[in-house]
This record gives sequence, C-alpha cells and structure tokens, in this order.
Amino acid sequence: MDRGEMLARLRDAGDQWDIVVIGGGATGLGVAIDAASRGLRVALLEASDFAKGTSSRSTKLVHGGVRYLKQGNLSLVLEALRERGIMRENAPHLVRDLPFVVPNYDWWEAPFYGIGLRLYDALAGKYGFGHSRNLSLEKTVELLPTIETKGLRGGVVYYDGQFDDARLAINMAETAAEQGGVLLNYVGVTGLLKENDEVRGVRARDAETGEEFELRARTVVNATGVFCDGVRKLDDPDAKPMIRPSQGVHLVLPRAFLPGDSAIMVPHTDDGRVLFAIPWHDCVVVGTTDTPVAEATLEPRPLKEEIDFLMEHTARYLQRDPEPSDVLSIFAGLRPLVGSTDEGDTAALSRDHSLTISRTGLITITGGKWTTYRKMAEDTVDQAILLGRLPERKCVTEKLRIHGYHHNADTFANLAAYGADAPEVRGLIAQDPTYSERLHPRLGILRGEVHWAVRREMARTVEDVLARRTRALLLDARASIEAAPAVAQEMARALGRDADWASEQVRAYGELAQGYVLTA
Repeated sequence: MDRGEMLARLRDAGDQWDIVVIGGGATGLGVAIDAASRGLRVALLEASDFAKGTSSRSTKLVHGGVRYLKQGNLSLVLEALRERGIMRENAPHLVRDLPFVVPNYDWWEAPFYGIGLRLYDALAGKYGFGHSRNLSLEKTVELLPTIETKGLRGGVVYYDGQFDDARLAINMAETAAEQGGVLLNYVGVTGLLKENDEVRGVRARDAETGEEFELRARTVVNATGVFCDGVRKLDDPDAKPMIRPSQGVHLVLPRAFLPGDSAIMVPHTDDGRVLFAIPWHDCVVVGTTDTPVAEATLEPRPLKEEIDFLMEHTARYLQRDPEPSDVLSIFAGLRPLVGSTDEGDTAALSRDHSLTISRTGLITITGGKWTTYRKMAEDTVDQAILLGRLPERKCVTEKLRIHGYHHNADTFANLAAYGADAPEVRGLIAQDPTYSERLHPRLGILRGEVHWAVRREMARTVEDVLARRTRALLLDARASIEAAPAVAQEMARALGRDADWASEQVRAYGELAQGYVLTA
C-alpha cells in the first residue's frame, strides 16, 4: 500500500464508483474486501488512520461470546462461533487458540459453568477451538500459577481465540488493495453528493495536502462505528441518534502477574460484568468495563472509577496486588451499541449488528463486534448490490486468505506478527546496519520496522507506528514516549520530512500517550 499511488488512482478513477465506504475500522475494511473481491469498484476513505478508534482498542479476543450465551442470545453466539473459526482459517498468523480458565470458589460454579461451556463447545461444532473440561484444584493452580488460592476449589477450562486487532486491520487493508480496492487514510468525508434527493457520492478532503475530491458512486456505505450518527446527519440533519456509546477500559500489566499460556475469565463481577486477564505480547491485558458515555470521542479516556474497578478485581483474583506503578498502559475503546434503554445500563444493549438504509439511500452498518466483521460486510455488500443495481456476484470472503497468511508465523520470532511478510521485512532490515537496532530497550521494535510501516503500510505519523503498526503504546506507554524521537527521526528519513516536522510529531505523540500512563 503506497499512499501516493492510492491518491493517483483516486484522481484517475473516472466519475463513477460502485461503492464508496466511509470509515477504515474493522467493518469498513471488511466491506472493502468483500466488495473488491466481488469485482466491484470500491474506494474506502478514513478521516484519521486505519483502526484508529474502536478497532484497535478491543480486548484482543476472537470469541463467540460466553456472556451472550448466558443472556440466551443463541443466534448471536452461533454466528460469532462460526465467524471465529473462519477468522482463524483465513488469518492464522494473527488469530490463535487460547485456553481460558474460570476459577471456581463456590460449590455450584463447577457444575454450572461446566455445563454452560460444554453447550458453548456443542454450538461451535466443526468450528470449535478445543473441548472444555473441569479442573481439579491442583490443575487450576498449574495453569494459573498466580491465581488467588484462598477458597479456590478448582476451575473449568474452555477455548476461545485471541488476535492482534490493529495488525489484522492493516492486513485487511492490504487484502482489499490486492483485490483492487482503493483505500486512503487521512482523507475525511466532508459532505454527501445527492441527485434527485438520493445519495450519489461524497465530498472529501485530504488532511495532509488540503486537496478536495468529489467521488460519485452507485452506493455509499457509512461504516464509521460510534461516529455513524455524524455521517447520518450529513444525510439528514434531523436524523435521530441510533448509537449509545459504551466505554470499555483495559489495564496492561507485566507478564509476571499471569505467567503461562492460559487466560482467566471471571464470569460475574460485583456489577455483573465479565472480567478477563489475558496473556498478550508478553504482557497481561485486564478488562473490561461497560460504562455509558454521553458522546463519542476519538481519544476516550478511562475514568477513575473504571480504573479502580479493574485494579480491585485484579487484586481479588491474583496473589499479587497491582500498584499504579505496575501498570504499563491503560486504554479505552468505545462500543457502537445500537438500541436504547431507559437509563444507564449499556450492558443490556444488543451486541448484534444493525444494517439500515435511509430514505435517500445511505447504507449504515454498525454495532456488532470484531469477530463478526466478515458477516457484517457480506450483509452490507448484498444490500449495496440490490440498492445500486450492481452486478450480482456471490461473496467469496469465507475462503479468502488475509494478507500475511501463514500457519507457522511463530518461526519468525519477533517478526511473527508480519506473517508471510516477515522474510521481506528481514530483507529490508538487512539493507542498513542501523535498521537492526532496537528503538528502545523495553520494546522489541527495530528501526527498520518503521521504514516498513511507512513504505508498505501507509504509516503517516509517529502515532500510526507506535500505536497500530506496532503495539508499543498499549504495551508500554512510557517506553513508547521515550522511543518517539527515534521513530520520528526514521519517519522523517523515509517520508522526506524536515526536523520541524519530526519535532512536532514527538510533541503531539507525547501529549497523546500521556493519556495512556497511569499515575498514582
């Protein structure tokens, strides 16, 4: 993916697209892949960076949804379990099995959760990740060496999936590009084009150059997640909000808090939420919360009560109580929940997706979750074909491999997240002796990876590199701030920028990243 080439293709494409997608998160990227792989002319525009919002701030799970099983939403669980299996098949370099242990402290928990998780296995069928089973006290402690043992009776183990959300989003953008799609970050939609009171394209502006575009299209898809109501108001200023944003907060701790290869799942906390502690990239991610927020923002911030909730519950289930100084990073993401409750409780809102078509023909796809992105995209493109009278072709994404597909990516060691691209990344690093130097002693990121991110993955800012092309911001926020000058230096070399640009990038990144640092 080369941004200059993509801009040239956007300018030279002529006056008619089949589909223009607004939004470069999981859903929008999924729509672009689906449409392009059906042979449709598709352009995707993202106002900031790919996966900048919700899609890079998940709990890193590819799951059927144990909590939805408890709610009796079997159809959602069935769909998610099937899609979970398809994700693992199509992106094995980023999606993998993970054992989850439910610790049992009361006599009734072993039979209750054991039966429920066996039903979960049965619903997965051929898409199953592993068989659940009850564990003795000794086996539970063996899998979770740091679990709080006071009152512990045993546990139940089941299997779900884990992935790297932002890395998958970048690989999805590459997949859509390989299928013929045109994708651009930092190009924001400023208005909708209409003919005879029907949406027939978009106006857009390149944030880097100020260049403005008019893209005419048979159909326009609004896939902007928690921000979809803003696009709907471009279509109809009187449109009533359909999104109730909910905030989920996570803490990142050193791996010593949960060594081993198993995660913890607590199905019922004090306020009825589900709590996870998950090994991820040699750290531990603890989450999450479910807090209604009044307004969607691009950089949501954790609330003190959310942090206190996670710290308290982490201390309750682990032998070592975390201190603020132990927390490597804190991050918040917003869920685009569809529906309405009388007051407060967004946990009661559906996690299913919603597909709507306005009176003027604007297609809005929102809700859902990462695991079901492919099915959401399939439903959306099916509707776009009908609405735009486009050539009818079957969806092929069920068997479409995602860019980077590799079954043994772990053999690439610290470059495993690149999957099949890893040998090329190594080749680039070998071109310059300085490229093999680490950006920071506590981060496993090499200087050459910055050049790869710029040349091949459309990284435009220090934040793009440290937050999404690599995961430094989430894994160690302080270390990422210290690494920012080196990243800016390498990016300036790769992009032909001057010292003032680099200095401003370091300043802007430091200001943003301070919001990920937990202070006492």
